[in-house]
Amino acid sequence: MKRPLYLLIPALILLFSCNCEEKRQTEAQAFLDEYTTEFQQLYTASSEAEWKSNTYIVDGDTATTNATNRANEALARFTGSADVISKTRNHLKWAEFLTPLQNKQLNRILYSAANNPATVEELVSKRIAAETRQTEMLYGFNFQIDGKDVSTNDIDEILRTEKKVGDRLKAWEASKEVGKSLKTGLTNLRNLRNETVQALGYPDYYNYQVSDYGMTVAEMREMMDNNIREIWPLYRELHTWARYELAKQYNEPVPEMLPAHWLPNRWGQDWQSLVEVEGINLDDTLKAKGSEWLIKQAERFYVSVGFEPLPEIFWEKSSLYPAPAGAEWKKNNHASAWHVDLDRNVRCLQSLVPNSDWYETTHHELGHIYYFLEYSNDSVPVLLREGANRAYHEAMGSLLGLAAMQKPFMEGLNLIPKGVQTDETQILLKEALNYVVFIPFSSGVMAGFEHDLYVENLPEEQFNERWWEYKKKYQGIVPPTNRGSEYCDAASKTHINNDAAQYYDYAISYILLFQLHDHIATKILKQDPRATNYYGNKEVGNFLKSVMRPGATGDWRELLKKATGEDLSARAMLQYFEPLMAYLKDQNQGRVHTLPETI
Repeated sequence: MKRPLYLLIPALILLFSCNCEEKRQTEAQAFLDEYTTEFQQLYTASSEAEWKSNTYIVDGDTATTNATNRANEALARFTGSADVISKTRNHLKWAEFLTPLQNKQLNRILYSAANNPATVEELVSKRIAAETRQTEMLYGFNFQIDGKDVSTNDIDEILRTEKKVGDRLKAWEASKEVGKSLKTGLTNLRNLRNETVQALGYPDYYNYQVSDYGMTVAEMREMMDNNIREIWPLYRELHTWARYELAKQYNEPVPEMLPAHWLPNRWGQDWQSLVEVEGINLDDTLKAKGSEWLIKQAERFYVSVGFEPLPEIFWEKSSLYPAPAGAEWKKNNHASAWHVDLDRNVRCLQSLVPNSDWYETTHHELGHIYYFLEYSNDSVPVLLREGANRAYHEAMGSLLGLAAMQKPFMEGLNLIPKGVQTDETQILLKEALNYVVFIPFSSGVMAGFEHDLYVENLPEEQFNERWWEYKKKYQGIVPPTNRGSEYCDAASKTHINNDAAQYYDYAISYILLFQLHDHIATKILKQDPRATNYYGNKEVGNFLKSVMRPGATGDWRELLKKATGEDLSARAMLQYFEPLMAYLKDQNQGRVHTLPETI
């Protein structure tokens, strides 16, 4: 007996759907496999070339420059090829039949293509060449004080320790000279970056970078503004405290705003060395241990919580120490972690000297390295081997940097005497001068300047004026003397040149790190978040791995909610520093606050 046709139709539709789904997934996977193989090879070649450009900078060395340009152009030609874009879009037409991981990879391919579209190949080549040149000019710059060559480590040391205002001014001004030579290159890069991504429909380079979060520029700006609003009352008290304390230290009248050269950081983004906590003098202890101890000890920490020792290639390939005195070559002096082949080839670029800053930095950078290694697993496709979002990477690094600086942690390593009496309020103040002070700089100054640079096409002659406008508004910091349009002080910040339109990553990472730290302290260690010791706790390691291991295979918001039970919020950060407010208000009684109550 024949079944009625109307009963067969649903079965036929289901069969067709299953066949179509299987067919589309098979075809998409074949394309993804082919693309991934070629991409990984070209990415590795590009990374190796960039590594040499950053670790061996010789004036007039065109061979390295040309090799880097060729490697980057080869990667750009492939990722932005018309064939890749066309095939990717065709597969995405059948998105409903594909797996979530396939769709994520295809969208990642299109996102990468927008930075290098073949439709503007000549433009892409010009941008790559301009980026290489800008990096060489930045890190090959000859910093001088009174006609004598100095390194950025030398400048940083002066700004951390020097008490003579005149000598501080010389060091600060020397640190900004590089901006003048980078200004025109920055304008050129801005134009090339904007025009490149516009070819695939993005309004500008800032919109392009923000879209990686699944957010609009308006949403990102609101998030940044909210960061500043939430911490502003505390920052305002810190600003007032610093004005009066530094005026007393330098025997100068109390200024209305903080002169930039009074602060212990070239950009005023970290003031923690204004406070020395009695009983905690890491620099002397670390000097006796030497530079190598710092990186080896950071590795021992990660191993103690359950991670594997670093692969041998890390030690073979990393560039960990400053260029030798008198060397005919220079290197990028900004610490960074590299995932060269998107697999096990990992390395660090640092200029280690044995002090507390580099002690914290080694733990931070290995946070990146272990994140790379953790998501380089069979469950994570090569194209999704990145942080859940860009901020997660920085959060992970900063989280472990914070953990390594907490008193119980340092006591456990005998870096400070066990049971040493310390002023807990001063410890909290020192931390606030790092973490809280950073928010107005990252969320306000950097995010605002780069927004205007790319979205508003800020004219070159207004670069320095706008930079200092934002410095005063968000940080209450002013230049020591008039800084005319011939300067470009923003360009002395490496990220403005070679990690463009992404500095809000760091702001978000600080919010994330306190959420993660709060969870570890209260839920796993059952310790006061202000006094923890992660060392040797495998449960802490398992928690970190659960956040690291998925890479970019899921939604970053869902990962955070699953890990901590809450959405992105400054709650944990504000709660951490809550005891400090009463102290600062007491210290600032009778003092004049020059920042507005709200922003």
